[in-house]
Amino acid sequence: LETEALKFKYTVTMTAADVSPRSALATLTLSASTLSSDPLLALVATICPPYQTKVIVSKKKNEPLSLTIGPDTMTHRNAILRSLCGSGMHNALDSLGSSPLLFLGGHSASSFAGASPVSSLAIAGISSWMSVASSIREGSADDVSALIGQLNGYFSTRSFVVPSAAPTLADLDLYLAIVAKVSGEELESMVGSSVNTRRWLVQCGATLEDLAIAAAKNAEYSKIPASKVPKGLNSKPRPLPMFFYGDEDESVVAAAASAVASATAPADKKGKGSSAKAAGAASGGGISDEQKKAAAEKRAKKAAEKAAKKKDQPKVNANKGGAPAAELNVSALDIRVGKIVKAWEHESSEKLWCEEVDLGEETGPRKIASGLRAFYKFDDMQNRMVLVLCNLKARPLGGFPSHGMVLCASNADHTGVEFAVPPEGAKIGERVTFEGFEGEPEPENKVAKKKIFIKLAPDLKTDGNGEVVWKGVKCMTSAGVCKAVNGMANAQVS
Repeated sequence: LETEALKFKYTVTMTAADVSPRSALATLTLSASTLSSDPLLALVATICPPYQTKVIVSKKKNEPLSLTIGPDTMTHRNAILRSLCGSGMHNALDSLGSSPLLFLGGHSASSFAGASPVSSLAIAGISSWMSVASSIREGSADDVSALIGQLNGYFSTRSFVVPSAAPTLADLDLYLAIVAKVSGEELESMVGSSVNTRRWLVQCGATLEDLAIAAAKNAEYSKIPASKVPKGLNSKPRPLPMFFYGDEDESVVAAAASAVASATAPADKKGKGSSAKAAGAASGGGISDEQKKAAAEKRAKKAAEKAAKKKDQPKVNANKGGAPAAELNVSALDIRVGKIVKAWEHESSEKLWCEEVDLGEETGPRKIASGLRAFYKFDDMQNRMVLVLCNLKARPLGGFPSHGMVLCASNADHTGVEFAVPPEGAKIGERVTFEGFEGEPEPENKVAKKKIFIKLAPDLKTDGNGEVVWKGVKCMTSAGVCKAVNGMANAQVS
């Protein structure tokens, strides 16, 4: 402040710590255990501008999760995440320049009051897909397998779960739910040749790694510990393609192939084998005629030993269990007709129905939990005739002991679900059949250990008429063919 009579000069220094508590628009309260077990919530909380969000990490294990904005308080985890990424923070995490990622695909502002129908649908889709992620967390690896098959078809015409140039909050939530259940080699085996799902998984994993780097930069201000991104698919070396005109010498092509094989193969115990070959190939030495001859003799010897070993092996009867993986078929599954005689809401999960299902067993009705609350009301459940996959090991779902799976048909984005039901007149406890695939079902422990349902589930579907089929063969009872209750066509059954 300067005047003609007197001059004053002063400097005011303020830090983020001075500004944050007084100017925060929202207060996020959670326990340290919740922060460590929910990497997506931890990343979002860390990336949120510290001058807009105050994060309170409590050491109490039972501290409830909550987000307070003005007079309103939220306690549902998915709603809290969407609010932090959207209008609750004035779209700071969904605007170019202010966030490392458009967490809601850039749709938050334009969806306000229905300004853009496309954006409104995208925001609704994000909410639905986050509900799917919650169901996966409460389910099992079998649910992941069925979902991966559905996602491959869904992503054949889409890059991400909703229209967006990059993964959204829903993509990352679904990805983390999947890798929390299955990862590494098991996930590699499950994905297999589902190229669309693989591409999506790789992109989501890479995006999460970028977000972790951005979160680490904010750690100084947020005071939130850095979150660790869970492992997904096993990354493998992918050498650049090599092109040839066709007139190269054979040794040149062989040397190039050897270099690629050496680069992608693991080193031996002494660390010499592959690296030595790579060095030889890189030096342009190629392979000599003697080396070619020795390699050919070695391959011939190995093929002869393999043929002799195969000839000496006894044939296995596929109808008596223990069938080789190549002969595995739907007869390994014990699918029976059942009736829901009692249903009630799960006390702590908003997704699950708890059921007692009569399967004609001497031990009485089985207890089964199904994630169908979003699709069926109590009156739809009670006394419903259903198909049940019986040879699954009992496991807790949300703390409820569930022994079996009520089969349903569902569309690609899991917004529509219908019971798979037997025809009128089918007998309770009757095992369904698939013509041409006769055999005794595998025991529960083998179904779990060998992941039999995971391998067979992608081919268990409804056809164009809504009838349940496995590889096109109809699912039959003594009273006729089984189907989706409302005729949902070309849907996955799980």
